[in-house]
Formats: sequence, structure tokens, C-alpha cells
Amino acid sequence: MTSLTHDTSATSKRTLDLLARAFREVSDCAFYVVGPDNRIVVWNRGAADLLGLAAENAIGLDGACVYPEDAIEADKPVHDLTAARTHDRMEEAAWRIRSDATEFLAHVSITALHGDDGAIVGYAHLLRDITEQHATEEALKASANHLRSILSTVPDAMIVIDEQGRIISFSAAAEKLFGYTETEVAGRNVSMLMPSPDRERHDGYIARYLQTDDRRIIGIGRVVLGERRDGTTFPMELSVGEAHGEKQRVFTGFIRDLTERQRTQHQLEELRDELIHVTRVSAMGTMASTLAHELNQPLTAIANYVEGVRTLMTSGTLDPETSDMVVDALAATYNEALRAGQIVRRLRAFVARGESEKTIESLPSLVSETGGFATLDARQQNIDVTFDLDPLASPVLIDRIQIQQVLLNLMRNAVEAMAQSTTRRLVVTTRSETDEMVRVTVADTGPGIAPDLRDQLFTAFTTTKAEGMGLGLSICRTIVEANGGRIWMEPGPDGGAQFHFTLIKAKG
Repeated sequence: MTSLTHDTSATSKRTLDLLARAFREVSDCAFYVVGPDNRIVVWNRGAADLLGLAAENAIGLDGACVYPEDAIEADKPVHDLTAARTHDRMEEAAWRIRSDATEFLAHVSITALHGDDGAIVGYAHLLRDITEQHATEEALKASANHLRSILSTVPDAMIVIDEQGRIISFSAAAEKLFGYTETEVAGRNVSMLMPSPDRERHDGYIARYLQTDDRRIIGIGRVVLGERRDGTTFPMELSVGEAHGEKQRVFTGFIRDLTERQRTQHQLEELRDELIHVTRVSAMGTMASTLAHELNQPLTAIANYVEGVRTLMTSGTLDPETSDMVVDALAATYNEALRAGQIVRRLRAFVARGESEKTIESLPSLVSETGGFATLDARQQNIDVTFDLDPLASPVLIDRIQIQQVLLNLMRNAVEAMAQSTTRRLVVTTRSETDEMVRVTVADTGPGIAPDLRDQLFTAFTTTKAEGMGLGLSICRTIVEANGGRIWMEPGPDGGAQFHFTLIKAKG
């Protein structure tokens, strides 16, 4: 540390020497003093370290040497001393420059020094490097702004509460969902957003968790009821996270409204029940058609044989009384046989679909809709379901309900086939087969189909299931062919089975 190098009064010198001794060994901040002419007269070790200039080289330099060039051009050194002289002290964050020409952001404090007579004897400068601190603060500010931007746009509502259940933060989505503004709910107990009896029990839940650390909901999603401002309730999926602050922990709840999802699921369940009913009726129709086909020929033969016997009996070669009785009995048998044939034919005509009612449909939409309820149980069985749907392989000319039945049957067969598989993956693909046809593929990673069953797979009463009737794939073939396509099966490249069927592409 060096003292004055210019002529000053005894009072001024005494004041500056005291400052020099006081700040000599201070190294965590830069301290230097300039005289009334802005020449450096005191320079401590902290100034040497921060500004890269030894005291012997700094003493006597113009105080403006620590200012960047643009600040000097703007006459900033003079303005700073004027402000310090006017107000006795000025403080700000400003850029300074080291001896190697690198700049840093500093917290600057300039204090006017007065002698015994009140005259200005110099200006004390105190500098602290806040570059890193400023960068951290800016990063935190940007992060906070980014977080606020995310929270204001994400569809899930977010609510933050403290250990007493008081609301600390209430996102824009939460405002829209519950009908309250953040100002209205801030500081109030979150139980206000719950219907009874959860409202009365909530504080007890928090207290029990704080005492026992029993995680009944922390980190676990669950479905609960929420209550809006107008008193209406709605189902919601709630996931709660926990964070520990300096004084206490806070809990963050992420909320998703399940009203629309449950309504859609209910509709899908109704449609699934309808399709199951259609499947059963179709199975009965196929069985009736098969029985009609099989019974019609023997019944016709019986009728022909009985008619022949009746003809012989009427030839007069038997006893007349016996002959009459036989003739009557055989005539009744003949009539009953014909009646049975008529019943079977009428049943076949009743259950037959006749011409399909074809409409132009979007194939991706149809597959996605059907897959939604065809694979409801797949997620519970840890089955990975993938839909690879080509938008160009659409639209198609089909009977919508019938093709949904085919997709439903094939997807459920695939899910059942993978019940014991280690790898469980269901893939539904649509692709253009030709300019006129599209192909739909339902592939699984199950055990596959035994070679001896492949040729009869689509024949009625052929099944790979222990309790199956063997009508499902037969129905699928009937439906696909009625819609102008064909259906077949191939072994999967990595095991399992691939069921393909084609449909007619609708002309644009």
C-alpha cells in the first residue's frame, strides 16, 4: 500500500493514511481512493488482485483507467464523482475493466471524503466483482420465467401447498379448471377445492403423513373428486410431489380433468358391448347357416325316401287296413320332414346379412377407435400396443360395423395369445396393397399357430383355444370376403402370428 504522492494538506494526508492502513490487507474487495483531481492516491491489495495492477503502478494514474472505453467517452467518471459529491455517496452496478482489458460487472460504491474544513479531499471507491452472481441471478430469472411460461400453458393444473395445506401457487390451468383466480385462493386451505368428506379429512391426511412419513399418495397417481367454484364436482387424476425448502417442505399437486376421458370410456364400453352382441349374433348366424347347410341334404333325402315308400305302399300289395295306416304315417313323416326343412331355411334366411351396407370410411380413424376398446385389457397385461397407420391407405369402402368386428376379433385374439409370452407387443399396421386395395395387419408376439392348423384356420369349428367355438376367424373371413377383400395368416419374423386382410380403397 502506498500513500499520497502529490502535495496535499496535512489534514488530507492524515485522513487518507488512516484509510490506507484500514484497507491495506483487505483482499475480498477492491478499495482505492482518488484525490479531487481524480488521481489515484490509495490502492489496496484487493484492488491489485481484482484489477490486475500493482499499487506502485496504479498510484498517480487517472481514476478513469478502470472504466471501459465507452464509459469514458460518455464522461462517466466525471458524472460519478459529481453524483458522489452531490449526495455524499453513490452506488450502482456498472462495468469496469482490468489491466488485461477484460471487463467485469462490479458493485460500485463511491463516497466523498471531506476534510476538517468540510472541503472535498478525495473519493473512496469500493468495488466487488458480481459478474458470476449477476449471471446466476439472470439464469434463475430466465429459468423462473421459463417455468412460468410452461405452467401457464401446460394442460394439467398445478397447485403448490405448504405443510399446513395453504395454497402457495395456483397455475393458470388450475384457475380455468376450478373457476378461482390465484389471488382468491392464495393462503387459503386447499381443502376448499374438495367435496365432503375429503374436505374435512384432508388436514388429517397431511398431519398423519408429517408424523409417520407414510406415503399414501406422494409420488403415486390416484383418481379423486374435485369441486369447482360453482359447487359441481368432477373426477380428476391427482399426482403429488414433495420438495424440502429451507424452513419447511411443500407439496405440488398436478391435476388432470378426467371428465371427458370417463365420458369417452363409457361410450367405448357401450360400443364394445354392442360389438360383442353383434359378434354373438353373428356367431349364432354362422352356426345356423352351417347347420342349415349340413341338415338340408339329409332332410331332403329323408323326404325323397319317405315319398318312395309311400308310393310303394299305395301300390296295393299290402293289407288294405295296414296299408292305410302306413300310408298316413308316412305322409305325416313326409310333411314333418318338409316342415323341418322349411324351419331351417327360414332360420338361415333370418340370420343371413344379405347385402352389406357399405360407406366410405377413414381407415386410421376406424382402427384407432376400435383399438381404443379392443385393447383395454392390454395395458393391464403390460402389452406394448403400437398403431402404424398410413394416412395414404385411406379411405376405404366398407361396412363399418362389420370391419370393426373383424378388428376387434383379431386384436383380442392377439392379446389372449400373448398371455404367457415374455415379450408382449401388438402392432396394427395399414398400408396400400395396390391402387385398388389396402392391407391391414394385426401382428403379435405370441406362440404362433401350429403348422397343422394353418390351412383350416378360417374354417368353422377350427380353434386353437381350449374353450373356443372355432367360429371367430370363420366369421372374419365371411365378413372380409363380403366386403370385397381376403384374409390370411403368416408366421411373424420373430415368432407370433400376423393376420392380414385387404379392403377396397374408395375412389377419390
